[in-house]
Amino acid sequence: MSVGGWLGLARRAGAVAVGSAAVREALRARRAYLVLLATDASAGQRQKLEVLSARSSVPVGVCGDRASLGAAVGAPPTAVVALTRRSFAAKLLEALRADPRENVFAVHRR
Repeated sequence: MSVGGWLGLARRAGAVAVGSAAVREALRARRAYLVLLATDASAGQRQKLEVLSARSSVPVGVCGDRASLGAAVGAPPTAVVALTRRSFAAKLLEALRADPRENVFAVHRR
């Protein structure tokens, strides 16, 4: 399954936090297992979420623009989403690493 497919499936299963506030809350509550930032997220927003993710030992991925990230989860353009179910985060990481066509995705652990 594609990265977009996994994101859509996770959204339908209620396993996605969408937007900065929801992602920060998921990280603080230790419910986030993967954070995805849009390439056009603001530098300040990106820095805050990377620091918070690092504190929680949550991997961070950088992908597509806000419009494509939002579309993948059935939402308006958004700069950040978090996977809140471990199984979806694992499958999405696997898809990111396995598909060379997803070269806009760069997953790293801080």
